[in-house]
Amino acid sequence: MKGFVMLALAIICEIFGTTMLKLADGFTNLLPSVGVIIGFAFAFYFLGLSLKSIPLSLGYGIWAGAGTALTTLIGVIIWGEPFNVITFISLVAIIVGVILLNSSSAPANEKEPLNV
Repeated sequence: MKGFVMLALAIICEIFGTTMLKLADGFTNLLPSVGVIIGFAFAFYFLGLSLKSIPLSLGYGIWAGAGTALTTLIGVIIWGEPFNVITFISLVAIIVGVILLNSSSAPANEKEPLNV
C-alpha cells in the first residue's frame, strides 16, 4: 500500500512539473522554471520509492499513463487545448492499458526471474 501512496505522490509531482513547464515558457520565467526542477525531482524520488514494492512495469506504466492522461485534461481545462473524439479515445486507451497492465501483474513472489 505504501508503494501506491508513493506512486500517487510521484504522479502529482510529475503533473505539477509538467504544468510548470508550460508556464516556464521555454525556461524564460524563473519561478515556473524552478517549479519544473522541483516537480520532476520529487516525481522521480517518489517513483523510486514506489518501485521498492511495486514491479517496475506496473509502477512506470501507471506513472506514465496517469501522468499523460491527467496532464492532457489539465491542458484542456486550463489552456483550452482541443478535446475531441480522438483525444477521448486516446485517454480511454491509456486507462484501459493501465488497467490491463495492473490485472496482468502477479505478486512479485510468484514471478520467476528472467534468465538471459
